[in-house]
Amino acid sequence: MVFTKKNEEAVSPVIGVILMVAVTVILAAIIAAFVFGMAGNIQSSKTVAVTLQRTNTTWILATNMGGADANSLYGVNWTINGVADTTYIWTGTPIAVGAQKYVLVPTGSKITAIGMFNDGSNQVILDKIL
Repeated sequence: MVFTKKNEEAVSPVIGVILMVAVTVILAAIIAAFVFGMAGNIQSSKTVAVTLQRTNTTWILATNMGGADANSLYGVNWTINGVADTTYIWTGTPIAVGAQKYVLVPTGSKITAIGMFNDGSNQVILDKIL
């Protein structure tokens, strides 16, 4: 009579250990990224409101309505139908809440207002077709 020894061990304990080590390494990398500031360079967006009102077929009136970051807004550049318009750059130190600016814009044009802030950042604050 031949006796065979049945091996009850399988590969699963080895795979389990490998998976636990992999999870530990990934968690350590994520924690290190936050601790050492590698994920901290995300820039926050500014909160400023500018409204546009068409006064006739060629002119619009832009009004600074304020916002949480209104005190840091010192300029607005305009693009009309994708072309930068340097004629009507709106500047101030800062641009006062309630301040208004007339801009020459033909009917049906796409207007984009790009706010310039005192920390050196630029951000689209209005994108509209009038």
